[in-house]
Amino acid sequence: MSPELIVSTVAISLALLFYTWGVFGERRHGSLNLKYVLLFWAGLACDTTGTLIMSNIASQSNATGFGIHGLTGALAIVLMIVHALWATFTYLRGSQQARRRFHTFSTVVWLLWLVPYIIGMLVGIPAIHLKAVCAIGTAIVVVGLLAVYLFARDRNDDRPRPRGHGHGPAASR
Repeated sequence: MSPELIVSTVAISLALLFYTWGVFGERRHGSLNLKYVLLFWAGLACDTTGTLIMSNIASQSNATGFGIHGLTGALAIVLMIVHALWATFTYLRGSQQARRRFHTFSTVVWLLWLVPYIIGMLVGIPAIHLKAVCAIGTAIVVVGLLAVYLFARDRNDDRPRPRGHGHGPAASR
């Protein structure tokens, strides 16, 4: 494995760590705060760094065209930029309600970001090395299942519970 590939893989893995920590920390905390905004920016910086290095590696190889991985990866970076900017704006100028509800947007962007991450992992890891079509289908299924789970869980957490039972907003009253 080339040093460039190692650095890019570490950078994108750190992006996954920072972004996941930010999104799920914010969800658990129940409100957007500065720590999560900074984690979103750190995830974006790591993902952009890793993606640029991997793009450089691909341009030096026999890779042809931009491909679905490149397209979804570029879209994911654009979404992460919008997300980080919106998080910053919401943190600085948003209402308390906007800060509490920001996690829905964060979750959607995180799920969409996972698609190219999973595609790259399935296509790029030699032991797995799926063809692009299989990798795309697998990524969409995995992300779809995660979305159903997370949003069903959100819906269940919003239901009123008797005092002192369960978890979520109603349990802490």
